[in-house]
Amino acid sequence: MKNYCKVLIALMFIIATGCENKNTKTIATNEDIIYTCPMDPQVVEAKPGICPICHMELLPVKKGMEQKNNDELKLSPEQMQLGNIKVDTIQSGSLGHQMILTGTLNFDETKTNAVSAWVAGRIEKLFFKQVGDYLAKGAPIYEIYSEELNNAKQEYLLAQQKKATLGNSIVNFDEVISSAKNKLLLWGMSEKQIENINAESIKNPRTTFYSTASGYVTELPFQEGDYVAEGGTIVKLANLSTLWVEAQIYATQLSQINGAKKAIVEIPDLPGKKIPGTITFQNPELSTAERVNLVRISVPNENNELKPGMAAYVKINTGDHHVLALPSDAVLRDGKMSMVWLETKQNTFKSVMVQTGMESGDMIEIKSGIQPNDVVVISGAYLLQSEYVFRKGANPMAGMKM
Repeated sequence: MKNYCKVLIALMFIIATGCENKNTKTIATNEDIIYTCPMDPQVVEAKPGICPICHMELLPVKKGMEQKNNDELKLSPEQMQLGNIKVDTIQSGSLGHQMILTGTLNFDETKTNAVSAWVAGRIEKLFFKQVGDYLAKGAPIYEIYSEELNNAKQEYLLAQQKKATLGNSIVNFDEVISSAKNKLLLWGMSEKQIENINAESIKNPRTTFYSTASGYVTELPFQEGDYVAEGGTIVKLANLSTLWVEAQIYATQLSQINGAKKAIVEIPDLPGKKIPGTITFQNPELSTAERVNLVRISVPNENNELKPGMAAYVKINTGDHHVLALPSDAVLRDGKMSMVWLETKQNTFKSVMVQTGMESGDMIEIKSGIQPNDVVVISGAYLLQSEYVFRKGANPMAGMKM
């Protein structure tokens, strides 16, 4: 009986000890376990329950593991098929690049002329009063009343009359006449006008001046009745046989057009017209405020179809480059950054930020962010983006840094 009691007491001790150890072990294990949602892993609870977002049952995971795959997105085979999610292994290759710039047609400043006043006076008449008129070389431009010019004409006529009366016996009037004539020539009068100076012409105080160049009138600074100083611009003329296309290019793109000499210019107002142009100038000074530079392309203007002020597209071929390239649809851009989706394992994806470069057709260069042989989503990237936002409640680009 005593032996039976001893055995019973020992058995009860073992059971109690075992229960104590078991409870201790269970408590320790519970401290290492938390509960999270498989669809919304940002939801973390200390005890079982229901996800407040998708209302799925929370699953137990070891502490520290709940954030491990927070930035990854796993899809089912059905979702892959419905979303048309396709992947490809990125490789290096040649990318033929055509840079497209927007620009504006302007006058070719090397083919512009300004007709200036030879002498100060009041403009009595303008023969051309409208911008856009064509002015031929030698055509009359304006009539001017100039006291100085009238006095010089009077001196010339008087010298001729004195010579006719007195000859050169007292004064060498030939030299006086030559000096007076040279003054008139320097003030813009022609030989024919000087020959026609007589007593009758002196009565007319106006003098007509003629164009020394031809072109289209682009500027008329003065009106009839205005006073013009010597050297003041009466009219500006432009030869429109060639025009400039001035386009802006970002500083990061400058290296891509170094050495390029030719370009193709397209005018939206003239559909289907492609004009070969020559790159004639790159501004050596970079705008520090906007980080842009000016590129100038010279184009012929056959039949004067092109008009200054028209919008233009400039296409510059910069040759083939050996780069990492992806289809443009694989890259998601929000104006500040670019990203792609990588497949980390089967049907599991992770977004990474990339730096893009030149574009050619439907391909885009990837300068950094991914490596050769990475598996990249090339179709359905936008659907992955939407699914991530739906599940996580946040944009995968948020907080990204290169």
